[in-house]
Amino acid sequence: MPYILTMAVPLSWYLLVAAALFSVGFFGVLSRRNAVAALMGVELMLNAVNINLLAFWRYVRPTDMTGQIFAVFVLAVAAAEAAVGLALIISIYRTRSTINVDEIDLLKG
Repeated sequence: MPYILTMAVPLSWYLLVAAALFSVGFFGVLSRRNAVAALMGVELMLNAVNINLLAFWRYVRPTDMTGQIFAVFVLAVAAAEAAVGLALIISIYRTRSTINVDEIDLLKG
């Protein structure tokens, strides 16, 4: 009979991975001047939120579907954010010929 691992991964490991992923995304948003790289950082942060949602769902109430439903909503918001964000970046690039966040001053007179 093959050896079957009966111990589950503890919740703290999921939270540690999610915290590391969120920190990398947060650093990416704050440190990058490129707007596309900043959007990638936001996507990393949203994925960290999904890991937290699913980990807490699995360890607190695995019989309910609430954690999975919230994760699907976060995925939908992330997809909409990526589509709208990239559309804005393409529009700004066409008018200003740059995607550098420091050089985008559309509201200045």
